[in-house]
Amino acid sequence: MTVSTSNKHTRRHVLALLSAIAAGAVCTVTAGLPQLAHAQDKQVLRIGYQKAASTLVLLKAHGTLEKRLAAQGIEVKWAEFAAGPQLLEALNVGSVDFGYVGEAPPIVAQAAGADFVYSAYEIPTPEAESILVPKNSPITSLAQLKGKKIAFNKGSDVHWLVISLLKKGGVAYNEFQPIYLAPADARAAFERGAVDGWAIWDPFQTAAIKQIDARVLASGSGVVSHHQFFLSARKYAEKNPAVVNAILEEAGKEGQWIRTNYKEAAAQLAPIQGLEPDVIETGLKHYAHIYKPVDSKVLDEQQKIADTFYELKLIPKKISTRDAVLPAKLADKS
Repeated sequence: MTVSTSNKHTRRHVLALLSAIAAGAVCTVTAGLPQLAHAQDKQVLRIGYQKAASTLVLLKAHGTLEKRLAAQGIEVKWAEFAAGPQLLEALNVGSVDFGYVGEAPPIVAQAAGADFVYSAYEIPTPEAESILVPKNSPITSLAQLKGKKIAFNKGSDVHWLVISLLKKGGVAYNEFQPIYLAPADARAAFERGAVDGWAIWDPFQTAAIKQIDARVLASGSGVVSHHQFFLSARKYAEKNPAVVNAILEEAGKEGQWIRTNYKEAAAQLAPIQGLEPDVIETGLKHYAHIYKPVDSKVLDEQQKIADTFYELKLIPKKISTRDAVLPAKLADKS
């Protein structure tokens, strides 16, 4: 089949966007991706995760999923990524089978042609992200962000947060200066006064508040849902529904353990995430750790993000979020 020059250009455009998203943030497993690809022949489940994704971090640390799947002859390989966009880039090229990301990265990835499906979602956690300003900043309202520099990770959840909060404050998307930086670089820029605001999620949000007296200008509460999603490569989900269900069941158990053991969970995460236990504990309480099957309502919310990203030319084509779900798995079947 002949692919038109226009289609080729579109795909190159989005793949370039995904590559740009990854710039400035280190994926700790880049060098290991070829080895992970070869592992397919050995019945290996490849899970992508982020250090800030506490449920999966603890699931990995506790080894319960490995024990459950070992009886089926399945080995679990974990691949760490700096943020959701980078993880989705790996899923797009077939280097991971399953991952956990926020609400915006799947939109960009789907526009790039990534063949994944939404497997489950975390109920809303809007307090887990915000736009921060320095303690002594004269900025006290969203309207005052007009013309200002705001740092955030391009294509991530906080990209949608910035769009939504600015709209609430009466600031058009072309009326501020986006500074695309990964969390570590964004914090450095924030601390030295190179940016006026920083849109960030937990536990980095809480760390900045507790460690450098950053001030919350506005959280996502009442503006965005800040859903988190479990995603699967479509072919993997179709061929291995029992394995995907096992992951979700174990993640659900881990989430329940976190909700009843915040202090112990924070103590275990501290050496892994490199933050003080009290910072992690506060951040953990901003997340729900409750996961549900994907339904029409959450897909409609994702569609709103997709439509907005297209209108702002952040993705080059319209997409339907309902294309990224196995019909039999849609919770309400609507």
